Amino acid sequence: ALDTEAVRAFNLAAVTYSTSSNSAIGVAQQQNYLVDNNGEIDFPVLGKLKVGGLNRNELIELLTNKLDPNYIKNPNINIRLANYKVSVLGDVRLPGSYTIPNERITILEALALAGDLNISGKRQNILVIREEDGKKIQYQVDLLSKQLFISPVYYLQQNDVVYVEPNYARIQSASSNSNTTLFISITGLFITIVSLLIR
Repeated sequence: ALDTEAVRAFNLAAVTYSTSSNSAIGVAQQQNYLVDNNGEIDFPVLGKLKVGGLNRNELIELLTNKLDPNYIKNPNINIRLANYKVSVLGDVRLPGSYTIPNERITILEALALAGDLNISGKRQNILVIREEDGKKIQYQVDLLSKQLFISPVYYLQQNDVVYVEPNYARIQSASSNSNTTLFISITGLFITIVSLLIR
């Protein structure tokens, strides 16, 4: 839209921060629309809008239909997720949740953020959990396959969870170490009891 006065009511004002020292430094920070627990935003003039579950293009279409032609002719709408994050869990070096500044990340880039797979991580059986239409959907991905690049989860979406399964040898090793520790603890306890009884 070319008319800045017409669009002013729909744009959140930038908040300006300035320092209290002699310098005249000011920082403007754009405010964001917060999606509430019901998946709604409170949009100026239009009121509550249900945006939960919509992708960027669907949200642009919704806003365009609400604004044009009633309020603004040919509105120019930009959507940016302020807290786009994915989680990488399992057999990786740095498991955790990662905030993505550019809203576009591949599964390979997410694994790189998590410090890559440990040597014991299964590369042929990566699990991606994604919420679609309110349901959790699971995808299996093989990092060694060419099919990875055409997978629906090659590009991750908001709140995707990537899980790297440890291989069987790693599980056996962890189980064996735990059993060995238990055996040593029981043996030590038994020796202590016997030595106390002999005294």
